[in-house]
Parts: sequence; C-alpha cells; structure tokens
Amino acid sequence: MRINTLIVSFVLFFAALICCFPQSNGSKASDSLRISGQLSLRAGYNQDADLPIVTGGRYIPSANYSIMFPGRKLLDIEASANIYGTYSFSLYEKSSSDYSISPYRMWIRYSSEQLELRAGLQKINFGSASLLRPLMWFDQMDSRDPLNLTDGVWGLLLRYYFLNNTNIWLWGLYGNDNPRGFELIPANRDIPELGGRIQMPVPRGEAAISYHHRKADNREMMIFSDQYAEIPENRLGFDAKWDLKAGVWIEGSWTRKGKNLGQFTNQEILNAGVDYTFGIGNGLYIAYEHLLTSWDEKPFAFENRISFSLFTLNYPAGLFDKLGAIVYYNWTDKKIYNFVSWQRQFDKIMFYLMLYWNPETGQLPAQTGSENLYAGKGVQLMFVFNH
Repeated sequence: MRINTLIVSFVLFFAALICCFPQSNGSKASDSLRISGQLSLRAGYNQDADLPIVTGGRYIPSANYSIMFPGRKLLDIEASANIYGTYSFSLYEKSSSDYSISPYRMWIRYSSEQLELRAGLQKINFGSASLLRPLMWFDQMDSRDPLNLTDGVWGLLLRYYFLNNTNIWLWGLYGNDNPRGFELIPANRDIPELGGRIQMPVPRGEAAISYHHRKADNREMMIFSDQYAEIPENRLGFDAKWDLKAGVWIEGSWTRKGKNLGQFTNQEILNAGVDYTFGIGNGLYIAYEHLLTSWDEKPFAFENRISFSLFTLNYPAGLFDKLGAIVYYNWTDKKIYNFVSWQRQFDKIMFYLMLYWNPETGQLPAQTGSENLYAGKGVQLMFVFNH
C-alpha cells in the first residue's frame, strides 16, 4: 500500500507538470500504445548438481503508452511483469520446481530535449567499467546472462543534459530492501535513499563523480553481534573513460558505515580496464578488466583483499552468428571460471548455446543476488522470442 500510494502521487505530479506546458495554436498532442513481450525458454545439464537436468521459462510482457506534446516533450508510461518458472529433476525420480510473478518495470516519465524525470520501478545504472563494475549500486546484472536481466528499484530519477555534454543525475529511492550489487547489508525500506551524479567531458573522454546516502538495516543478519535498524552509510564513486585508439577506463567506489561493524565498516572497490576491436575477419573484440575489493575496519587499509581478473572476447562469425567467451580468475582463491557461448539471431528469434566450467562453490563479484545457474560444469540451451 505504501508503494502504491507513492506511485499515485507521482502520476498526479506528472499530470500537473504536463498541464503547465502551454500548447501553441493549432498544435495537438499525439499518443501511441505499444504492446511487446519477451519469451525465453531454457534447458540445461549440470553434472555437479543434485538435480542435474534444469528446464525453465520466463515471459516478460510489456506495455508502453506515450504522449508526444508540441516542442518535443514526451510523457510515457511503461509497465512490465516478470513471470518465471523452473523445473529441475534427476533420473532417480527426484525433482524440484519453483515459480514467481512480480513487477519488472513500472514507471512514468516526462522528458524533453535536455530533461528527463522518471518515477517508479526502474533500472538505474551508470559507470565506465564493462563487466566488473564497482558502480553497480542499483542493479545486479550477470555478464554471462545474454538477456541482461536485473530487478529494478523504486524511486525518482532526474537527469539534465547541458549543451556541452555535461549531465547531472539526482535520485531518491524508497521501499527497497534487497541487497544490490556489492552490498552485504540491505537498506532500511522505510527510510528514503538519496544521491546524485555529475558527468562531464574531458579530453578524449568523460569523467564522473557519484554519491549515495542510505540507512542500512542488519537486524536480520546473524553474522553481526550488534544489530541496528539504522546504519548511516555514505558511498562515493568515481569513473572515467578515454578513447586512446583502445578504450581505457578506471572506476572505483568507497562505502563507509556510520557505525563500527568491524571489518565491514568500510568497503573499497577499484577497477581498471582496456578494450579494443582488432581488424581480424569481421572484427575481434577483446576486453580485459582487473578488480580489487576489500572490506576493512579502517578506510583504505586493504587488509581483506579479493582480486579478480576478467578476459572476454566476441567475434561475429557471420550475419547471424556470434561467438563469445568470458574467463574470470580469482587471484585470492586461485579459482578460474570459464564461459563460452554461441548466438544465432534472426529478426525476432535468438538461439543460445552456452558451455561453462566453473568451481562447484565460489562466488563471482556482485553475483550474490542472481540465480546461480553456472556453478559447476554444464551446458545450457536458450530460445528467445521477442514480439
């Protein structure tokens, strides 16, 4: 009820905002409705799982209604759902099933040539890094997922774009309590979160500074001896990217808790990467990233370091086919994660064949909230239909 009331308030606010824009004589607003959806079916075999045969399906229906006003001002509303089910079994008559239905996106937006204001359940992401992203503050994408699915956050986002390509972001979040990205402790859903970002051009690239404040809640976490409903947390991020024939970027995030939680009081995450497309055949894309993260009682002590390297490549083998590979290496645990994929794409249909050879236990950076579909050794087939 609390979130529904908030959504209604946003809708009324936007309606009042639009009424403030006068229409010129003879000008009329035009509207359109678009219904779309994405159906994905998958089947796989994982030799290390208790239930090695896994099947599943997902359907994301989406509706978007837009009104174009004179002066290139747009009001649009989008709503989509995530309908998901899975069935796992073995040849020994053991089986398990699960399903869920939840909102995926539910937002209303006003935009003009330089301004965007969006409210509701939405995806918010930014940063210069490619796959190992310290600024994964509000999403939970797995780089191996061909659909790039992630849950959204409830909130209000404002973006303003200056004519010199500088842009400012301001956001306020409310009603979110699931850990996101590299978070260990969830937010207190009853207290708003606030933050912003300024991004500006620099010679041969762009750079940005980001900030976020929230109150964390560790009362449901037994790993802490002290339980708090409100833990002030300040998060500071920076990122920059340059085009130096090869793409080069850096990205970092520092999170500090307002209460002493031992080694979890401070978190530092740093990333550096480079990518380049070689003129081999149809163009071979290669990227390398290195990530360093640490949880420390004192800031920047780097006493509890975890270090990852990532190497990825993509090659378009023809008009319809694409090959890809991702290799992660955990320098701390000496574990290697391998993922190879083949994609065939038509107008509205895509097929994926994915092979993986990974440790049975272990966790990749910022994947704690995603489905652990790629643990162990296995193969997965996926069919996707977009309409």
